[in-house]
Amino acid sequence: MSLPAGSGVGAGSVGPAGKGRRRPGRLAPVVGKARKQLQNALAAAGYPSRVLVACSGGPDSLALAAIAAYFGRRGHVDGHRVSVAGVVVDHQLQDGSAQVAARAASVLRELGLSPVEVRTVDVAATGYGPEAAARDARHAALESAADDLGCDAILLGHTLDDQAEQVLLGLARGSGTRSLAGMRPARGRLLRPFLGLRRQETEEICDVEELDPWHDPSNADPAYARSRTRVEVMPVLEEKLGPGVAESLARTAAILQQDADFLEDLANETYLSLVQREEGGVWLPEDAVRGLPPALRFRVIAKAAADVGGQQPGYGRLQAAEALLRRQGSAGPVQLPGHVSVSRLSLSDLAQERTVSTGAPAADATGDSANAGPREAARCGKLVFRHQKPSQQ
Repeated sequence: MSLPAGSGVGAGSVGPAGKGRRRPGRLAPVVGKARKQLQNALAAAGYPSRVLVACSGGPDSLALAAIAAYFGRRGHVDGHRVSVAGVVVDHQLQDGSAQVAARAASVLRELGLSPVEVRTVDVAATGYGPEAAARDARHAALESAADDLGCDAILLGHTLDDQAEQVLLGLARGSGTRSLAGMRPARGRLLRPFLGLRRQETEEICDVEELDPWHDPSNADPAYARSRTRVEVMPVLEEKLGPGVAESLARTAAILQQDADFLEDLANETYLSLVQREEGGVWLPEDAVRGLPPALRFRVIAKAAADVGGQQPGYGRLQAAEALLRRQGSAGPVQLPGHVSVSRLSLSDLAQERTVSTGAPAADATGDSANAGPREAARCGKLVFRHQKPSQQ
C-alpha cells in the first residue's frame, strides 16, 4: 500500500501533541458545522463519557478524529465529561498496510487522542464478497477495542456521499426497505455523526486542520461495486439530473429509516404474538400468517428463520416460503439461508401422526383435529421452521 507522494501522514504535518491543529483566528464554517453535528450525535446517544474514533487515515475519518479531538481537549460536551480514544484497523489487504496504519495512529496521538491502538485483523471469506468480509472483521475489531478501552460509543466517519452510494447499491440489488434506508446514524455503540456532511467538506476540514490524509486506492478500483458507484455512477447522475442527487438519496434513506423502524417494531410484536416453540424449531399458525398484510407476512417469516439460527433470506427465498401458505396438504421443505428449512404441515397430517403414535386421535395445538373434516383439516396447518446441521462432506 503506497502513500501519496509527499504525504508525510505523521510527524512532518502534525503539530505538537494535545495542542490541536487550528491556528488562532476565525473558526472555519465547515469546522463549526462538523463540531455541531458531532455534538448533536453525542447528545442523542446520551453523552457517552468515553468515545472511540475509528480512523483509517483517510479524509473522512481523519476529519472526524480532528473534530473529536477538539472535544477531547475541552474535556466535555455540553458540560458532560468526555475523553476520546482512537483505533486504526489494519485489514492486511494491501501491501504496506501496516505502515499506513502506524502513521494514522501517529496522527491520532499528535491530535491528542489517548490511548490509540492499531488492531490487525485477518479477513476471512464469508461468501458475501470481500467488502462485506472486511466490514465484518473491522466491526468485530472495533467492538473488541471499545470493550477493552471501556468506550461507550464508536465514531465512524461515513458521510452523506457514502449514504447516497449505499441507497444506489440497494436499488441496484433489488433490496427491501431496510437496505434502502441506508446506514443508521446510531446502531448500538456505532455512531455516524457525519452523515450530514459531504465528502468534500471532510477534505476541507483536513485542509483547515493542516492534515494530509491517505487516499485508499481501492476507493477508485472498478473491481468493487461501491467504487464504481462513487467514481462512475454518481458523477453521471449529477451531470444528467442536476446537482443535489446525493442529498436527495440521503433524504430518501432518512425517510425510509422511519418507515423501516415502524414496520420492524410491528413485525416483531406480531411475531412474538404468533410464534410457538417446539423441540428442534418453531412454528407459526398458518391461518394467522396468511391473514397478515404482505409487508408484515414476509417480515414475520424472516423473523422465524432468524429465530432458529438462519440468515436474512433474499426476496426470492421468502417468496418460496410464503408460497407454502397457498398449498393444500403438507408441503416443503423450502430451504432458507443459514441451513434453515420451512415446511407446511396440514392439520390432517398432524392428526394422522398423532393417531399412529398414540393409537387415538388427539387435539393439535392449532385446533381440535377430531372435530375437523378432511377438507377443512387439509386447508389448516402450520409453518414449521427448523435448523438443519450442514452435512459433513
